[in-house]
Amino acid sequence: MAEGEGFEPSMRFRIRAFQARALGQTMRPLRKMRMLEGTHEIVDAEAAMEIALSEAELARDHGDVPVGAVLLSPTGDIAAQDRNRREERGDATAHAELLVISQRSRDLGDWRLEGHTLVVTLEPCAMCAMAAVWARIERIVYGAADLKAGAAWSLFNIPQDERLNHHVELTSGVLEQQCGAMLTEFFSTRR
Repeated sequence: MAEGEGFEPSMRFRIRAFQARALGQTMRPLRKMRMLEGTHEIVDAEAAMEIALSEAELARDHGDVPVGAVLLSPTGDIAAQDRNRREERGDATAHAELLVISQRSRDLGDWRLEGHTLVVTLEPCAMCAMAAVWARIERIVYGAADLKAGAAWSLFNIPQDERLNHHVELTSGVLEQQCGAMLTEFFSTRR
């Protein structure tokens, strides 16, 4: 098997994704998150992405790549929120996505996070995309595509690989310009 072979999205999926992107659409429509009385006012993915963006700003403050993540419970309230902390903790696995998945799993005492939605400012890498699959996350919503390391459409499509026993819905491009601008600014100051 050639390097990377088998990790490509199926042809059927690639055609649908290409057609959707050409029309300026996401693959799956955003649904309103159900609200329970007394919970945070998270009604859609854009509101959650705003919170993720504020987390990303905090990551930048301690020298980390500005990526923030929010995990929404099945009822639509914030279950966890965090940011990249690789530099802060000296830990290559301290990605925002892994931190929120770990926090919620500890809170529930269960690794299965069925019905949860992961909202992140940057397309998840292979490590984070696979963690979402293992945790049985229902949906990943991300802002900016990561053409160099993205594993949820750009380079690979791990969350929807037909050979895996769990598949994650994907929605891309939510507040894409704001998410991308923060990353572009961060890397331009590093060069």
